[in-house]
Amino acid sequence: MSEVPSPRLRISDQDRESALTALGEHMTVGRIDIDEFGDRSARITAAKTRGELAEIFLDLPEPHPRYDAPKVAVVKPASPFAGISPTQRVMGALLPLLFIATIVFIVGTGASWWLIAIPIGISAVGEGIWGKGWENSHKKLGKQRRRELDG
Repeated sequence: MSEVPSPRLRISDQDRESALTALGEHMTVGRIDIDEFGDRSARITAAKTRGELAEIFLDLPEPHPRYDAPKVAVVKPASPFAGISPTQRVMGALLPLLFIATIVFIVGTGASWWLIAIPIGISAVGEGIWGKGWENSHKKLGKQRRRELDG
């Protein structure tokens, strides 16, 4: 038998089921009788560690119990909104609309192109308050939505 990794590691119900299945195969081919199967089954049920389980199979060839793969902690990815306040999100979404509405207004009414200074001024004030790149929050939202649709 190959050495059992981490013999002091506690076993799961799935590990016990694997051991009972392997033990049943040994009884089926005649390596152990029904009484010995009963004794070893009771030891499997009472076993708490991989080492205790491995002792039950020391005198038997393969198959041996298959152990659970160690569980890896799943880390949730950071939210695309991390570090973006609700106000920044609203402004990031509304600013492109304000630019479009201003341009449509200028073209539709023949108003002065100087009106485009309004959304530019709002963008400059937002940058001064929240730092460079705040107006790109709408781009982050769009990228997140595309990832969700693709994934």
